[in-house]
Amino acid sequence: MRLLLGLMWLLHWLPLPVLGRIGDAIGTLLFATVRSRRKITLTNLRLCMPEISERERHNIARKHFQGYARSVLERGILWWGSDARLKRLLVIEPGVPLEAIASGPTILLCPHFVCLDVAGVAVMLESALCSIYTRQQNQVFDEALRKGRTRFRPVKLFSRAEGVKPIIRAMREGLPFFMLPDMDFGEKDAEFVPFFGIPAATLTAPARIAAATGAKVIPVIATFLPGYRGWRVRFFPAWENYPGTDMVAATRHMNAFIEDRVREAPSEYFWAHKRFKTRPPGVPSVYAANSPATVPLES
Repeated sequence: MRLLLGLMWLLHWLPLPVLGRIGDAIGTLLFATVRSRRKITLTNLRLCMPEISERERHNIARKHFQGYARSVLERGILWWGSDARLKRLLVIEPGVPLEAIASGPTILLCPHFVCLDVAGVAVMLESALCSIYTRQQNQVFDEALRKGRTRFRPVKLFSRAEGVKPIIRAMREGLPFFMLPDMDFGEKDAEFVPFFGIPAATLTAPARIAAATGAKVIPVIATFLPGYRGWRVRFFPAWENYPGTDMVAATRHMNAFIEDRVREAPSEYFWAHKRFKTRPPGVPSVYAANSPATVPLES
């Protein structure tokens, strides 16, 4: 791992177009060789996008591997690049919502696109924040990741096991909560809510925390700029009348919003995650070898 981090540090000095193309090449190689993650990615795409051809899904999956590999290498720029370089590479639309953050509790809702670390950096260049952090198994990488994500401003990182109380306290102290809402963490604190029409175990925490604190929910999405020119970070308007009284309906609203953003940049969503790992009672796994979702729908 130290060797990999050293290589990332060396590569971060390269111009972004060179670094991005290296990432594309590595991603192409990974797509050809990492069969387990390729299978998960294609299974997710068959479930979520049955209307497109198998060839199109295969192309999206390959580009996803390229984008993910790029994001890992480009993380070196986020961790070690100068503030001036980062600001040249970032296009922030319409801008970090500092007035909204200052006016009361705020949830910055950041779905799992491959450039999500870019969104975090865009915020931390301007504001402190709090977030949930999952400790990495490799101690060296864990330390590098923590330092990289906290290099600009103080960041309060909480474990998922601590629950929502320390997050709510931090929000009431004025820290926005940078939240990643769309992973499958099992049935606890989740509801089976459609995602691209497939029941998906989805955390209701964004709605529940917003209801408990009166927080504004401001989505933020980071994607690649074309031509290896950097990244675009979009802050969307705060959701009106959210969450209301129905937490499940509010969670469905969140998933529908994420679906719309995925359709805008389909290869950049994190398809390699087992988004549908947890199934409703009595429903078989979609990732099993004999599942229809793992078999191409057409030749």
